[in-house]
Amino acid sequence: MGHLSRIIAPVAIAAMVAPAAVQAADDVEALRAEIAAIKAEYAQRVTALEARIDQLETTATTAAAAPVEPPPVPAAPARTSSAFNPSISVILAGNYADLSQDPGDFNFAGFMPSGGEIGPGERSFNLGESEVTFAASVDPYFTAALTMALSAAGETGVEEAFARTTSLPAGFSVKGGRFFSGFGYLNEIHAHAWDFVDQPLVYQAFYGGQYGQDGLQVKWLAPTDLFLEFGAETGGGGEFPGTRLGRNGLNGTTLFTHLGGDLGDSIGWRAGLSWLGMDAEDRAYEDVDSAGNAVVNSFTGSSETWIADATFKWTPASSTRRQALKLQAEYMRRTEDGSLAYDVGGAGLNDSYRSEQDGWYVQGVYQFNPRWRFGVRYDELDPGSTRIGLVQSGDLLAADFPLLLPASPSRITTMIDFSPSEFSRLRAQYAWDDSRDADTDRQLLLQYIYALGAHGAHKF
Repeated sequence: MGHLSRIIAPVAIAAMVAPAAVQAADDVEALRAEIAAIKAEYAQRVTALEARIDQLETTATTAAAAPVEPPPVPAAPARTSSAFNPSISVILAGNYADLSQDPGDFNFAGFMPSGGEIGPGERSFNLGESEVTFAASVDPYFTAALTMALSAAGETGVEEAFARTTSLPAGFSVKGGRFFSGFGYLNEIHAHAWDFVDQPLVYQAFYGGQYGQDGLQVKWLAPTDLFLEFGAETGGGGEFPGTRLGRNGLNGTTLFTHLGGDLGDSIGWRAGLSWLGMDAEDRAYEDVDSAGNAVVNSFTGSSETWIADATFKWTPASSTRRQALKLQAEYMRRTEDGSLAYDVGGAGLNDSYRSEQDGWYVQGVYQFNPRWRFGVRYDELDPGSTRIGLVQSGDLLAADFPLLLPASPSRITTMIDFSPSEFSRLRAQYAWDDSRDADTDRQLLLQYIYALGAHGAHKF
């Protein structure tokens, strides 16, 4: 029995192993067949790709030898029933003013008046300047915009009316018509987008507000990683400190360059340098003589201004409260050289005149909540050195030009505003204004701004 079991056991084991060995052999053959099929498929694909490369090389050679066809003319956009309707936006603004000094006596000590000084405005409730803007694409080559300003007195004026190119090559663009000049930082920004109720003192004293040009502007945006922009303007030059000249030709040339970029994900910056040059003929202003009699004087000569600006914005990328900080500053230096006529309707005296004057401001606005912001601004003006030929010659006294006597205008302003939405803003502003030769004017201004209709994004 033991002998029989020794025979049966190997036979049984062999019977069990034999089918497994046969199955393994079949699997190996199947894998080998699959590998062979994959190799054949890849060989076919490589052959097809090589044939396609040969075809493309032949096509490229043929195209290079063929004459170059001019680029097709861009097709005009399809017109729909609303295609001729421009986007329309309306800005409504107003304020309440509580002033400790009479706004009717407002002037900048040490500076020739521009004739358009606004200062803090009138006391009590005031309807501010409202704006109506029409803007649209004209065709594939131009866009155009018209902004009408409606004053509280019911007067209507044209703030901007221009057309701008959209398809010039190599980063160039041209704007023509009436527009706010591109020098500095704040000048191009409309009033409803300011961070304070009013402009810095230097803008009011040097330009009588925003400087507008009737003419042409050319810009070039460099193809660099950093924002690098160059611009030039020229035109009629009829805005203060220039005048319309009594001859054909251009007056008022502006050159500017702006550079900007990002520092990480949270910081953006921009800096610029600008130059503004123009001529003035009989630029008149009202004054009083040393005896208190009203006189009208006038300046004829050249006016040149250098402007440096810098803006810094910080918004933490990980902030869930949408916090933001904006720092902004501009410095301006103006030189005027020519002649000054005294009492043009009476004595009619005339002699040389030269002045070198400075002005600057720095401000910071902190958004501590998605709807709330707080800001502080400091302004300062320096009448600098003024040389009046009629005084140096002994013909008149310095007291005969009281508006040009040395002074140190300055102002400190604080504000807080609340924006219920992106279309409305309520603001409270308080300022200590020492910009005129009088006691400090303590100014409380409450402002509202409402935007209706379509409105484009504001500049950086």
